Amino acid sequence: MRPSRDIGLALLHAGVVLCQVRRLAISIDSTDIKSGTPLDGFVSYSIEFASFPDFAGNKSSPNTFSDNLLNNIGYLQGDKPYIRVGGNTQDFAIYNANLTVALNGTVNVTRSPDYPTTIDIGPSFFESYSTWPNVKFSHGFNMGGNNDPRVQDTLTQTAELACMALGTDKLYVWEYGNEPDLFATNAQWPVRPSNWNESDYVNEWLDGTAVIKSVIQKNCPDLASINAYKYMAPSLAGVANHLKAPLAWADGLDNTQNIEYFSSHNYISGANTPGVTLQGTLMNHTRTRLSVEAHVDEYNTINPGAGVSHIMGETNSLYNQGRPGLSNSFGAALWGIDFALYCAALSIRRVHMHMGTNYRYASWQPVETTRATRGTKAPYYGNIAVAAFLGNLRIAPRPNRPPPPDRQRHRGRLCCRSPTAATASTGVQLFRRRGTTTARIQRLYANGSDAITGITWDGWSYNYELDEGRPVRLANVTVGETVQVTNGTLNITVPDSQAVLVTLGGMDETLNRPSGPARRGRSRNRGI
Repeated sequence: MRPSRDIGLALLHAGVVLCQVRRLAISIDSTDIKSGTPLDGFVSYSIEFASFPDFAGNKSSPNTFSDNLLNNIGYLQGDKPYIRVGGNTQDFAIYNANLTVALNGTVNVTRSPDYPTTIDIGPSFFESYSTWPNVKFSHGFNMGGNNDPRVQDTLTQTAELACMALGTDKLYVWEYGNEPDLFATNAQWPVRPSNWNESDYVNEWLDGTAVIKSVIQKNCPDLASINAYKYMAPSLAGVANHLKAPLAWADGLDNTQNIEYFSSHNYISGANTPGVTLQGTLMNHTRTRLSVEAHVDEYNTINPGAGVSHIMGETNSLYNQGRPGLSNSFGAALWGIDFALYCAALSIRRVHMHMGTNYRYASWQPVETTRATRGTKAPYYGNIAVAAFLGNLRIAPRPNRPPPPDRQRHRGRLCCRSPTAATASTGVQLFRRRGTTTARIQRLYANGSDAITGITWDGWSYNYELDEGRPVRLANVTVGETVQVTNGTLNITVPDSQAVLVTLGGMDETLNRPSGPARRGRSRNRGI
């Protein structure tokens, strides 16, 4: 818990040039701060529908590794992440009441090698909603249909099962359809005709959500009230695809006023896109800035009103589940910090990082498979750093708009550093604060931007093999670093490919200590 008097400054250095030293002066003016307003659970996740049983487990075998990682984030930001259960496979899922397993899927490599595209789910699928305490979920209903005639029966059957499994304590919001702007144009599995437009989409969405509400009114009446029956939408894949969100909104998507979150999806580039690199793509702040701002412009064009918050309902580094060596690297963790904090500064109020079993960009691999080893992956450490920077969102100060990356003097205390400026020493000029003489330094560290292991946050490891994702303090990493503030200025050394959190004010070790039992090296220490 961070006292409200403290100020956090994030220094993100994603340079890959070595042996070059420059100085960057960052000027902070307390009268010229523009703040975002993130919601509780800002660092949240989107889990591929077909992978959800792997990530969560079931009543008899809950996935405690996943829950430990969620607890770590929750301790830092004040609430455990909100979980969106959806993605492409939600629109393939057909309900089979006689299925004795949670999910039976068939992979067709010509459609996707990474997830099944023919899916049956059984009653036990919904057990997975009971395994993680104090987590709220959104459930994704099948709108696309996958050209299966059973889709309408599936909608009514799963609406009943989902509302009974979630109830008021676990329900976040509902979602009907994933990325409908690709329904007519997906070369691998088009599920709508080429002339399907925004008006057609809106009519289908209103009809389908009316069916869902009628089922909920009958089976879960406490979830059918005006305040409880809410959606995230439109969950489009981008701002320039076959359907446009402003036109869908103008055609009446929110006529029934049940959309609580305007949900955008964003990927900086594609896993198979030529020319994608760490430095030029993921660690390029200008590219991230332009990508995020396009969604903000879209939201502002619609101007849905204060009652509809803007969120990233699904996002990650490179679509098509990421590329090995890029999406699972420390550079991707640095990208995640830059992306999430820029979203927060522009009042995108919650960010759901997408992941699935065997996905290259996932924050963790939940189970052992023939394609991937169970474990905590580099992007998770970026998620931890974001949660630590924002602190307890119920009480902490709000983040500020990052400055342009090409100026040497900036205003605003959230600083996203230029990925091309290889700076080993940073001077930060601070506005005067009575009694502030010391700054606490916490570092996200790895041996280079291409590292996929050996990553720590403030000396903590969250690796599966140490204590199933619970925090373990490593003895070989320097922690407890402080810097004196002299005449309103402090100097911080920031090596290439590192992120640093500077906290002004409270120096208490408990400000960002991890949750639950923790270990130093190999000995358990419950007092941390």
